[in-house]
Amino acid sequence: MADTVTARIADLKASRNAVILAHNYQIAEVQDAADFVGDSLELSRKAAATEADVIVFCGVHFMAETAAIISPEKVVLLPDVHAGCPMADMIDVPGLLELKASHPNAAVVTYVNSSAAVKAETDICCTSANAIRVCESVEADEILFVPDKWLGTWVARHVDKTFHLASGYCPTHARIRPGEVLAAKEQHPGAVVMAHPECTTEVVDIADQVLSTSGMLRAARESSAGAFIVCTEEGILHRMRLENPGKVFVAPSSRCVCPNMKLINLEKVLWALEDMEPRVTVPRETAGRARGAIERMVAIAA
Repeated sequence: MADTVTARIADLKASRNAVILAHNYQIAEVQDAADFVGDSLELSRKAAATEADVIVFCGVHFMAETAAIISPEKVVLLPDVHAGCPMADMIDVPGLLELKASHPNAAVVTYVNSSAAVKAETDICCTSANAIRVCESVEADEILFVPDKWLGTWVARHVDKTFHLASGYCPTHARIRPGEVLAAKEQHPGAVVMAHPECTTEVVDIADQVLSTSGMLRAARESSAGAFIVCTEEGILHRMRLENPGKVFVAPSSRCVCPNMKLINLEKVLWALEDMEPRVTVPRETAGRARGAIERMVAIAA
């Protein structure tokens, strides 16, 4: 059955001139079927550069929105329209406008995990891979960082500016507890602890390395270590194991799962290509205002 679905997807990709982009947190079968697997910044760049007419975005809604903003002439499909992001829902336009009014001298740096409408009220977006560089690049001495308070806290440690943080967070990363990480270290002596900056400060403080998902993948390839405790969504372990046979990768907890990222499967990818739905679009006025903030993000290296 899986072979039939995979073959049908390949046929439809060719006939529709489609490309499949998948986030590192997607399930293994979707990652394996994708033309490119990466983090938010990498996928944004691929969406901007692709010559395909159709982008099948295997991720969550804000990612597909970003692709639609960058490439308005392309059809952007999200195989499950219910794949949302709780963090993105923690900041809306009225809330952001209220924060901006409270900090009128601050440049607004918005994590890409946010809606198109929020991006439209933003000076520049960032991802976890380039957040430090982005905040260093803005001329203002004050930064209003939304929505992720934990990423913002980590960036503020590395950038000599005044930060005002919104109160959003990623529930999946917040479920990773320091005690679980320490227990995993006892079970795997000598293992390198990698933490995503969406983790709480307590977890970040006991990590050996704080990295985006692309940074984790790169560090795992380059490291001479044989074992890694990976404090982020467990979907990344599939790619790590494929790229590093012989090395051990473990999650600190069985709860390192984003239910939204797991909504997409191969059948839904196939149905999206067959029906050319669900299609993600962004109103022209919103997209126009958000595009500049996204393009400025994409232009800054990680």
